[in-house]
Amino acid sequence: MPAASSASVRSSLERGKLVPVYYLTGDEEVLKDELVDAIVDSAVDPSNRDFNLDVRSAADLDGESFHALVETPPLLAERRAAVVRNLEQWRKNSKVWHVVESYVSQPSPTTILVLVHGAGQTPDKTLTGKALHIAVPVPDHDVVREWVLGRGKQLQLVIEPDAVDHLIKATCANLSELAMELEKLAAAAGSQPVGVKEIENFVGVRHGETLPDWVDAVLARDIPQAISLLDVVIPQPGVNGVRMLMALGTALAGSRLARASVDRGSPPRRIQQHLSDYLKRTRPAGMGSYPSEVGRWIGASREWSGAELDTALRLVYEADQQLKSTTISDERSTLYTLLLRLSARRETA
Repeated sequence: MPAASSASVRSSLERGKLVPVYYLTGDEEVLKDELVDAIVDSAVDPSNRDFNLDVRSAADLDGESFHALVETPPLLAERRAAVVRNLEQWRKNSKVWHVVESYVSQPSPTTILVLVHGAGQTPDKTLTGKALHIAVPVPDHDVVREWVLGRGKQLQLVIEPDAVDHLIKATCANLSELAMELEKLAAAAGSQPVGVKEIENFVGVRHGETLPDWVDAVLARDIPQAISLLDVVIPQPGVNGVRMLMALGTALAGSRLARASVDRGSPPRRIQQHLSDYLKRTRPAGMGSYPSEVGRWIGASREWSGAELDTALRLVYEADQQLKSTTISDERSTLYTLLLRLSARRETA
């Protein structure tokens, strides 16, 4: 059975429809946390939540304590809720897994159980078959933008459209960082509209000096500009060398796909569709709007040959390994050397 979407689950909750066991997986922890809150809000009245809600980490539970957690009857209420996070902390084939799998086959009618698997984990087949499985993937740009507008509305924050886009770029679309920045903006701006200038002042990242701007400079083969941005981008909140290389590697890989399609003689419309389908299927983190990313990759494919992109991807991989293989690494030097090697490759070509 395919996984349910967050939107469909929220719609059911609004209609008062609950299921005994929810199983959340996926890579976006903020959205998973928000969905857990929505389930709990629907399942347990705030007035008796102190008695009828338990939130536990899997590491603190064994088979016996899990059984007690889910079989405890509600107190002066129709039902209770139990949330168990970080299922990956249980060893596979451990006794507690057998207890969990037995329970989801015949759950208590008075307990709403929410099981949460951490990011990057493979969903458990038994749970996906017997619980309501909700996959929460990394959101695309449109979802992030909608989320920012919704959170801003909750904070009574008025954000201009250009400012929303700049804030997303400045935080690399990281929802945790976006949440913190929105809280700060709401406290500082009050009822005043927030524009790009306010984002630059409060967040400390100016327009044209974000991580995506650095990637754009590399794709455009403007190495002097990419080098000049190193000292600006690296110190930004939430940015480090590995994250920069991941963003660059994703863009180069997309450009390589575009270049391969061009070399095969595919018509432009088919290339655009192919790249759009790839983005929808893989949903890489930190992307801008999919149409803009597709245009970005197609534009880069005109600047690079297939062989050059293959070499660039190898050099990015080597730089990534260098940063990850030592505890003493100068991120700027590693990235600077990478840019010089990319420049040298172009001159040789």
